[in-house]
Amino acid sequence: MKDNRDKVIMNERIRAKEVRLIGKDGENLGIVDTMKALKMAYDEDLDLVLISPNQAPPVAKILNYGKYKYELEKKAKEAKKKQHTVEVKEVKIRYKIDTHDYLVRIKSIQKFIAQGNKVKVVVMLRGREMQHSSLAFDLANRFIEDLKNEPLVVEKKPMLEGRNVTLYLAPQ
Repeated sequence: MKDNRDKVIMNERIRAKEVRLIGKDGENLGIVDTMKALKMAYDEDLDLVLISPNQAPPVAKILNYGKYKYELEKKAKEAKKKQHTVEVKEVKIRYKIDTHDYLVRIKSIQKFIAQGNKVKVVVMLRGREMQHSSLAFDLANRFIEDLKNEPLVVEKKPMLEGRNVTLYLAPQ
């Protein structure tokens, strides 16, 4: 795995004649000759890192690059941990479903929507059941009717896809 130090301009790689220097505590030290800034960084056993290279003069900061990189990675991990990825949960049924099984599917859809996930309801048709696709559409529409009090939106109306009637629901 390649190190990010190749992308970051720091220490001897800084080509500018002078830089706007920010000290290790965040204080602005003004415009300083690059060699002098580099010497100041080395005296404190730290790195001189170019923060904003497109400025005139470029902005450089004295800091411990290893610690700085570690803090950035830690913040990125924390942000990733807090974000919720939306999954598409699938509920498969046949149009000859029993009442209790139907209610169980309704409860699972409510649970998925409450978790913030999208739901794909698939009414499967096999063999001669294809002739009765209208019953599958009726069942899909019954799901919409029974879930109308839930905080959800019908993302895709029931439609025939091959041998299945699919319906997409998403949280509001």
